[in-house]
Amino acid sequence: MSEKQLNDIISSRYEKLNNIVKGGNDPYPYKFDRTGLIDEIISLNIGAKVSCAGRIMSMRKMGKAAFIHLQDLTGKIQVYLKDNLLKPNQYDSIARNLDLGDIVGVNGEIFETKTKELSIKASSLTFLAKNIRPLPNSKEKDGEKFDLFSNKELRYRNRHLDLITNKESMSIFISRSKMIKLIRNFLDNLNYLEVETPILQPVYGGALARPFETYHNTLDRKLYLRIATELYLKRLIIGGMDKVYEIGKDFRNEGVDRSHNPEFTMLEFYQSYSDVEEMSIITENLIKFLVEKLSLTKCAIDCSKPFNRIKYIEEIERITRIKFDENNHDKFMQYSKNNSIDVDPDVSFFKLIDKIFSDKIEKNLIAPTFVFDYPLGISPLAKVKKNSNGKLVERFELFVNGYELANSFSELNDPADQRERFLSQKSLDDIESNHLKDDEFIKCLEAGMPPTGGVGIGIDRLSMLLFNIDSIKDVILFPILRD
Repeated sequence: MSEKQLNDIISSRYEKLNNIVKGGNDPYPYKFDRTGLIDEIISLNIGAKVSCAGRIMSMRKMGKAAFIHLQDLTGKIQVYLKDNLLKPNQYDSIARNLDLGDIVGVNGEIFETKTKELSIKASSLTFLAKNIRPLPNSKEKDGEKFDLFSNKELRYRNRHLDLITNKESMSIFISRSKMIKLIRNFLDNLNYLEVETPILQPVYGGALARPFETYHNTLDRKLYLRIATELYLKRLIIGGMDKVYEIGKDFRNEGVDRSHNPEFTMLEFYQSYSDVEEMSIITENLIKFLVEKLSLTKCAIDCSKPFNRIKYIEEIERITRIKFDENNHDKFMQYSKNNSIDVDPDVSFFKLIDKIFSDKIEKNLIAPTFVFDYPLGISPLAKVKKNSNGKLVERFELFVNGYELANSFSELNDPADQRERFLSQKSLDDIESNHLKDDEFIKCLEAGMPPTGGVGIGIDRLSMLLFNIDSIKDVILFPILRD
């Protein structure tokens, strides 16, 4: 549509809005009382008196009568408008000036048309809001849709239009909301306590990531948007809250792709007197609970069998045929070159190994798979695994369909060990390692933290897998986009 055509349509619709006002109607009333949503109305008997409101999605005008389809959150229903059935002047002042996308309310009774379509025979028509800027062109015939608002970039930038015209998008976000409620129900039934921790933090930590920075004028200090909730939730465990969880936003100043968004939603939960093995059972039960309760038909998570369990180093050695040893750094580097794995020539041994794991192993973990026994060098917040000579930690990551879905530790609760690992992990000037400066967290650990298991699950990734969606932008209402 050209700019001139759009301006002509907008001008015409303002003229119709003025006609509605001239007819004595309030074009933007404060309230409209409904007897129910459309899915409730269509369950009523013929002859039932109803009051219904929604957006006009189709319209057929025939002289002094018209058929319109109204849509709300729950569905669509046909409405029959006729001059001599409506209140005086409502047909001429309102019905003749309606456009697709307008929002109206009707009072009337349920009846069936000659084609047996359940409809509302309107006795009163109330104008509620004008669609000045036309909706994307979308047509439907015999259940098949044409000319959909299908350009993804336009949909992400105009989510309101996407939700109006694409019921699949609406369904995904309704299901996501139900999923989060079910997560809360599951954890609440295990006596977890939902809490809230700071988003603005003086020292960011709990992960290795580049933060977003901000500045508090009154306090005259730099602050950071959190990259994880972990360290504050552990403080609550130390304080005696035995089981805690938080569902909230984290922020990482990193790239955007089909599985990453700089602003994302995380679930983290921690349990005193627990370990990584028990947390893996809870995690598996939680995901199977969600799949069952949501009655999913296109889920990418196969819950018909117990989740697979493998070991990190065993998989590295299996795929590379190189013994896992820091002295074999050059061999692993040569393997990376031979297999087109892009790494910095000066990369550390453990970052190199993790890059190999990411490129060559993760993407093949399609069925739900717990990966256990990570090297100490890439897990500074986890307890050392017993009988591993200090080389392994008690940690798992859960992978599904080639994505990391969950991360879990038997949490480190020895403050001296934690301080030592912080200092040996990275240089203090590394922007991803600011948590190494977190002396306050070490002081908290010195108060005494019980044995604890913790899990982090990406809500957006979980939504993608449960609803079989390829892009994270399709499960975030307002994703970050380039200009």
